[in-house]
Amino acid sequence: MTDLPIGPPVDTAARPLPPRAKLRGTYVELEPLHARHAADLWRAAETGTPRGDASWAYLGYGPFASEAAMTAFVADFAAVHDSYAWAVRPIASGQVSGWLTLMNVEAKNAAAELGNIWLAPCMQRTRAATEAMFLPLKLAADDLGYRRLVWKCNALNAPSRRAADRLGFSYEGEHRAHMVVKGRLRDTAWYSIVGEEWALARDGILGWLDPANFAADGTALRGMAEIRVGLRDGRV
Repeated sequence: MTDLPIGPPVDTAARPLPPRAKLRGTYVELEPLHARHAADLWRAAETGTPRGDASWAYLGYGPFASEAAMTAFVADFAAVHDSYAWAVRPIASGQVSGWLTLMNVEAKNAAAELGNIWLAPCMQRTRAATEAMFLPLKLAADDLGYRRLVWKCNALNAPSRRAADRLGFSYEGEHRAHMVVKGRLRDTAWYSIVGEEWALARDGILGWLDPANFAADGTALRGMAEIRVGLRDGRV
């Protein structure tokens, strides 16, 4: 034994890998990504352009010049073995309108990252978009027992940083000059939810998604941060 601080003991069992299976919520269904989704994705990407082009600004791919180019990318992307990609299908529209992944899955360290998120403009700032991000996190933390959930993004990507804060991730810092993306140097901002932090984050998201949290015009009555504070203080 040593008297040096070495961290608390933990369950060292490797966690199960995420299943390539459908995930269904109230507002959205996630389906394992496949080339057959490409036609819907192309239509969703074209809706709202040129504004739609901004949705690709911080990703390492896109926008695509043609439906064929997007189809080829989706087919390759869906076949990557070290990440788990889902197509995002809002239940209200029935049209696949984005994708996301669990990636950098470290089963032995019980850590997984939610990333490679692309949501078409028609999905952004919707309940379906929030639930789409929530379902893989819930799968990892609640169903598979992962204790570290990661979110990282280009440090200049203000919408992604706001999303991380909103979902209950804690900012960890930046890796400077971390990557080159589309020929440009990228600093990367890192966020996480660890251990017992997940329960509060999860319940805040579920509280926000509750239909009772929305006025007749669809406006949310309370934000997630407000809900989390209420839960923490015992007022919810």
